[in-house]
Amino acid sequence: MTKKEAILIAAQEAFGQLGFHAATVKDVAGRADVSFGLVSHYFGSKQELFLAAGFDMADRLILCLSEATAKAKNGMEAIRAYMTAYFDFTEEHRVGFPVLLRCSPFSHMEPGVDGAKVMEKFSIFIDELKRCVALGIEDGTIRSLPLEQTALIIYGNIVGSVRTSLLSPYESTGLFAETINHVERSITVDADQAETGRESNRLPLAQ
Repeated sequence: MTKKEAILIAAQEAFGQLGFHAATVKDVAGRADVSFGLVSHYFGSKQELFLAAGFDMADRLILCLSEATAKAKNGMEAIRAYMTAYFDFTEEHRVGFPVLLRCSPFSHMEPGVDGAKVMEKFSIFIDELKRCVALGIEDGTIRSLPLEQTALIIYGNIVGSVRTSLLSPYESTGLFAETINHVERSITVDADQAETGRESNRLPLAQ
């Protein structure tokens, strides 16, 4: 591991655990076992370090999701693969993943951080969900739903489950699996409705 990589990991842990304002560059340097000046040399200001830490986590997650959905045979399978990969990634990176929750327009945006850059990065997550929903509507595995709203609601369910698992005192065993089941029940086309064409009678997608 390079010193730059060690700094990123340390920043993800520090910002994820303490938040943007409580964490310090000195703390990050100590966790990475490097000098204060080296952190500034690689990443500049504290705000730039925070975004670098969050975006590094986001980019790795985006790659993971892209690989997972590419293997799906239909839209509903792609949604399931997206959510499974997202939750698996969360579990694998439990220590540093909260930095993505703190650097997110869907849960918390730290004051002083470039919100436009954050929105641009997170639009990638929503665009991939929209693609999967559109694919499912086209192949008949997902009922006819508005793409933007449906993608946002699915992502809201994902973020809510992750926040509950990582940041709350509630027992969350089985929460990720049930969240996937809940979304699937909400958007899938069941056999009876597919035959009778009564999809419009379904209840709206619940968040």
